[in-house]
This record gives sequence, structure tokens and C-alpha cells, in this order.
Amino acid sequence: MPRTSAGLQAALIPSLFVVIWATGFVTARLVAPHAEPLAFVAVRVVATTVVLFTIACVRHVRWPSGRAGRDALIAGVLMQGIYIAGVFWAVHRGLPAGIAALVGSLQPLLTAAIAGPMLGEHVAGRRWAGIGTGFLGAALVLMPKLGAVDASGIPPMPLAVCIGAMVSMTFGTLWQKRTGGGVDLLANATIQFAGASLLMVPLAAFLSDWRFDVGWPLGLGFVWSVLGNSVAGILLLMALIRRGAVAGVASLFFLVPPVSAVMAFVMFDEALSPMQIAGMAVAAAGVALASRG
Repeated sequence: MPRTSAGLQAALIPSLFVVIWATGFVTARLVAPHAEPLAFVAVRVVATTVVLFTIACVRHVRWPSGRAGRDALIAGVLMQGIYIAGVFWAVHRGLPAGIAALVGSLQPLLTAAIAGPMLGEHVAGRRWAGIGTGFLGAALVLMPKLGAVDASGIPPMPLAVCIGAMVSMTFGTLWQKRTGGGVDLLANATIQFAGASLLMVPLAAFLSDWRFDVGWPLGLGFVWSVLGNSVAGILLLMALIRRGAVAGVASLFFLVPPVSAVMAFVMFDEALSPMQIAGMAVAAAGVALASRG
């Protein structure tokens, strides 16, 4: 029974993580007309910090101190602060969402490239093949949307910020793998979002007009972004990072565009082309190959 339970968790946790992470793009679309993005992210990370801190206190978790606490703050600034703020700001400033998603799909490639020097992880040829296949599948899913975009019209500064956000998420993932192994997951996540709050609140104070149109779309999007995307999503991601090689974990991000496309089809009646359906299959095959690498 213990082996069966462990095997079931090993199968379910990655799948659940992909689904929850993919809902972030649907949530962003739902709340975009009703809130200024940086202000929304600031309130989101502060609320997440409060929720995680409350749960941690009820469970009497052991809090890290000194260097371990500092490392968690750094991971939070990189993964929850710079990354989320960078993507939201770039899209708000005119970067097409398809381009932003494609930039995000570069993360597994960058992770695999620097996992060796930073962590001493060997990335096998099979994993490289899976990463390349996954990127091809993600590109096929996004291609129909990218086809309508004039590359010459892509604003350079938002594109640069989005690339910087992707790099920040990559280094945050590697930093978490390197430093967070001995820290309680719940305590680590709480400190991460506290670090993100320290970045986002003053950033939004200077750059945001704090516009909120109160209504059910904003309320539903906010509740899910805190409890689903942030609380559940980050705990699952940290569990995956702790249990596996970061290159294999990062390859799961290739499945996010396909799953997001399916959600958009169901919720917003966005059509799925044959190319996108084929891309989903290719991305899934790439992730399966990378996970076995």
C-alpha cells in the first residue's frame, strides 16, 4: 500500500500542478478588464502571504532562521515577484499574450542549460530530446495565435521585460532546488510570498493607479488566484522541485500552453485548430520523454 500511494502521488502531483498553473492564464484573462495588473498582483501576493501564514501557524510549522530564511526570501522575489510582475507588466504594455507564452516556454531550455554548472545535474541526451520535443509542441499550440502578430510591431521593452521575467523564474527555480531542501514546504512558501510582497507593494504604489472594478469576475478571479494558483500551485511546484531534477520539473511547463488552450476553448469558446491539437500531443510526448531522462 505505501508503494501504491507513493506511485499515485508521483503520477497525480505533476498533472495537478500543470492544471492549476494553466488556470493562471485563464484567471488573468478573466480579471484583466477589471483591475490594473500590478495592483492586482500586489494584493494577490499579500493575501497569499496572510493565508499561508495562518495555515502555517495552525500547523505549528518550524520556521527557518538566518541564512535559510534569507534564501527563501530571495526565491520568492525571483519566482513570485519579478516573474509575475514582469509578465503582467509586459502584457499590459502591449506584448501579445502568445509571445509572452512562447517566451515562457523557453524556461525549460534555459534550466537544462544551467542546471549542470549551478547544481551539478547531468542532463542526459534523452532529456534534451524531450525538452526540444516539448518546446516544439508548445510552439505548435501557440502558432495559430502568433501568425496574426506582426513581429515588427512587437514592442521591444515589454519583450525584454518578459524575457527577464522568464530568466528570473528559471534562477528562482534553481535557487529553490539548491537552498530549500531542508526547510518545511509551508514555511518556505510563506516566506517566499512575503518576499514577493516586499517587492510588489512599493512597485505597485509607484507604477499603478490601483484601479479595481468590483464584481463577480474580479472576486472569483482573486479568490482562485490566491487559493488555487498561489497557495496550491507554489506548494506543488516546490514539492516537485524537491523530489526531482529541475530540468525534468521545468519540462512540465511545456504542457501549460496546451492545457490553457483547452480551458480557453471551454470557457471562452476559443477554437482549437488541428495544428494546436497536434501540438498538445507533441508537447505531452516531449514531457513524458524528458521526465524519463
